[in-house]
Amino acid sequence: MHRRDFLHLAGLGGGAIFSAGLAGCAATGRRQDGFYFVQLSDTHWGFQGAPNPDARGTLPKAVAAVNALPQAPDFIVFTGDLTHTTDDPAERRRRMAEFKQVVGELKVKTVRFMPGEHDAALDRGAAFKEMFGDTWYRFDHKGVHFIALDNVSDRGTTLGAEQLGWLQAELARLDRDAPLVVLAHRPLFPLVPKWDWHTRDGDQALALLMPHRNVTVFYGHIHQEHHQMTGHIAHHSARSLMFPLPAPGTAEKPLPVAWDPAAPYRGLGWREVEAGGRDVERIEHGVSAA
Repeated sequence: MHRRDFLHLAGLGGGAIFSAGLAGCAATGRRQDGFYFVQLSDTHWGFQGAPNPDARGTLPKAVAAVNALPQAPDFIVFTGDLTHTTDDPAERRRRMAEFKQVVGELKVKTVRFMPGEHDAALDRGAAFKEMFGDTWYRFDHKGVHFIALDNVSDRGTTLGAEQLGWLQAELARLDRDAPLVVLAHRPLFPLVPKWDWHTRDGDQALALLMPHRNVTVFYGHIHQEHHQMTGHIAHHSARSLMFPLPAPGTAEKPLPVAWDPAAPYRGLGWREVEAGGRDVERIEHGVSAA
């Protein structure tokens, strides 16, 4: 597959475009209709005392920016931490309902949701399922297979035997050359285990995925761009819409990066992913004050 990497200022206040293959979209010899989707992550709606002084404004700004795109995406996916954690079950549901109302302004027919640990760890995803449906699932779009995994509902940061069994069964139905996108909240590989930036049984999921020759993983949780390969599987993390976190392993704890009034919204953003033709672009957008 033809690949090239380049940087280009784009979108909301500047961002980066990295052209890289969504594995398999051109290499399989099949025709895929071109399409793109938008990934948003880690909105932490309801965070009281967030380092972001525009805590209630950043998500609506992102919604407006997506609505203003010249061409609407085929779908949007939120890869977890829709809301900020709370011990109060009623408040958890209130935050989810309010988040749902804000993103209801998106002018896109299909919006898919996944939980983060802030949404699901305290009640094993009960409130999330009431509001948004299943925490793991599969769907197909224009010749590309998508699998959404739940590595947050279990407080032990595992997928668990039941989900791994389901994943194995779903993968058995697929052509191993077909392009496959995996969506998760936490990284499936051990990025920084002491920071909870891992999935304890992620190696088992990756072992199941490894026979599939065209796999790309998009995840959230770490509030920054990060790109890593495990064998031929490419992993790409998304920025947060609430606050950035330090680079992997650079501090004792992953505390939110302080807000810089001289550079507001630095490190915040969202991603477009375009599939089709010879290249697939991951387009990283920042958030501006507009």
